[in-house]
Formats: sequence, structure tokens, C-alpha cells
Amino acid sequence: MNENIVWHPSEVDKQQRAKQKKQKPCILWFTGLSGSGKSTVANAVESKLFEAGLHSYLLDGDNVRHGINKDLTFSDEDRVENIRRIGEISKLFVDSGLIVLTAFISPFQADRQMVRDLVEAGEFIEVFIDTPIEVCEQRDPKGLYKKARQGEIKHFTGIDSPYEAPLNPEITVKTAELNIEECAEFVLQHLRDRGYIG
Repeated sequence: MNENIVWHPSEVDKQQRAKQKKQKPCILWFTGLSGSGKSTVANAVESKLFEAGLHSYLLDGDNVRHGINKDLTFSDEDRVENIRRIGEISKLFVDSGLIVLTAFISPFQADRQMVRDLVEAGEFIEVFIDTPIEVCEQRDPKGLYKKARQGEIKHFTGIDSPYEAPLNPEITVKTAELNIEECAEFVLQHLRDRGYIG
């Protein structure tokens, strides 16, 4: 890093921001295969947080690639950079006192660990949307599995690019067994039980 760049502390710190918002900031990192239900569950959780008067922000994989990460491809190297940038943005949101929800396939364990290491202990909550690939492929909301099977999309996670499932996620959600309301409530109960929200 350039020695001429200096970190400037602010007068208001993370604890003060969190106290004002009456919540404990964290990253809810939703990971899973395409079509597993990451975005759907994350949206349902955010809606419930909003209804409860809590402060959150959802970062969705597709949406982020329309802006800050529009220069990135889906190569392994660019996927790592995609997650690195999202990790840094998420860290800023946590510092602001927010509960940040991220919905990214984030297929590599090392990348998710990289984000976990950016924040303090307890601020990274890995939410594994554990949906069998057969179910994801059956849903195929964007038609991506079909294109991948036909060779139109290369490096597609679960087909010709690996997905490394979390080994010890804080939360595991099975969207093939629960409806969206139940999935969202399951995540919220975890937050209540551990004092992130009241």
C-alpha cells in the first residue's frame, strides 16, 4: 500500500451507530447454487427486518454486476475479485451499523473465509442455502442450467465449475423442504437468539 495513504478515523464509531439503530451489525452471507433461493430468501429476510423497524441493506449478485463489478467476467480470477469487492463493501455497511445481506453464489470456501476475516468475530454469518442441484436445475428461473448443459455458458457453478459447500455455516436453510416464509423466519430466529436483533 502507498505510504502516503493514511486511514482517517471518524468521530462516530461502529458501536455508536449500532446503538442508535438498536441492533448488532453483521453480514448475512447467503451462499448456494444458482436457483437455490438465495435472493428470494434474502429478500424475504430483509422485508421482515424492515417491517420490524431495523436497518439493513441487500447486495444481490446480479445487481452488483450492473454497477461496481460490471467490468468482471465469470472466470475464477474475476469471481475472486467479485467477492473481494463485495466483502469490502459489506465491511463498510457493518461499520455503518447495518445488517447487510449478500446473495452471491460465492462458490469458493477461501473467498468466503476472506470476507469473514475482514470483519470482527461474530459479524459474519454464513447462510448456506442448501438446495440439491436437481431442484435448482428443475427451477432454473433464468434458464442458465439449460444454457450451461448446451455449452452456451462456460464455467457455470455446479456444471463445469465447482461449488465448495460451507463446512460449518452458522445457518443452513433447506428451501426444498421449507417455504419462503419459514426459511426467512428460520434466519430471523437465529438473529434473535444471538442478540443481533430484539
